[in-house]
Amino acid sequence: MTDAAALRAEAASARATAYAAANGRGAAVPDGKPLRENLRFGTQLRAERVTRDGQEFHLIEGYASVFERGYEMWDAFGPYTEVVSSGAADRTLASKPFVVFRFNHGGTSMANTRNGRLELWADSTGLGDRAWVNPKRADVELLIRAMEDEDVTEQSFMFMIESGRWSPDYSEYRIDDFELDRGDVGPVTLGANPHTSIAARAGEILAAIPQLPRLAAREAYQMLSLRTDLVPDVAPAPDPEPGVPTERGTSIALVTARLLVESDTD
Repeated sequence: MTDAAALRAEAASARATAYAAANGRGAAVPDGKPLRENLRFGTQLRAERVTRDGQEFHLIEGYASVFERGYEMWDAFGPYTEVVSSGAADRTLASKPFVVFRFNHGGTSMANTRNGRLELWADSTGLGDRAWVNPKRADVELLIRAMEDEDVTEQSFMFMIESGRWSPDYSEYRIDDFELDRGDVGPVTLGANPHTSIAARAGEILAAIPQLPRLAAREAYQMLSLRTDLVPDVAPAPDPEPGVPTERGTSIALVTARLLVESDTD
């Protein structure tokens, strides 16, 4: 199995070769990755009951992003490190973007910057957010209970990359400026990988391979063997010895049946 360092080096080399061939075109955003990001960051979420303008609210506060802290991403070539630069949010915050506060990037907005119940800021840590949410709403009550039980401990934000740059060896991508307008911030659960493309979720897929049931693993192996863009790193199997029978023309139904039997006996 290829170790992580070798895999990253191979991906960086392929990325550099591809971008050099394109004379730098396409290098502004990693290949195979969506422009609108959905990144998940560890955060210190806090919630407290407060009174504002004579009305009761839950005040939820935390960081939707962190600056200058690398995290692993994948593009069409393989893994790389991505970093959000300190100052990357300054321009968009100065333009007073319209941003909503939601749980898991879905459902009805619980607060937004337009009605004044969502505040955003940037400091040395990252992109901070503070939301006043209505405790009478069922979805708000669900979120607060999940936070109290520590089932929800992280936040995320959605944005558009405005500018970024690769390191000279194409192993790290740095986001220097992002757009928040019409995006969102808010708590997220740990159930799903935050990255929305197959290329970006490849790291999670690889991590799951050793735990695949036998039948699923064999099916995956068969699918990959049909790809014409993969070159095996090992020498091909030697020809069978004379007189040793080989199977030819085995039906798909028979192979599937054998796999089912093998999986039942594991």
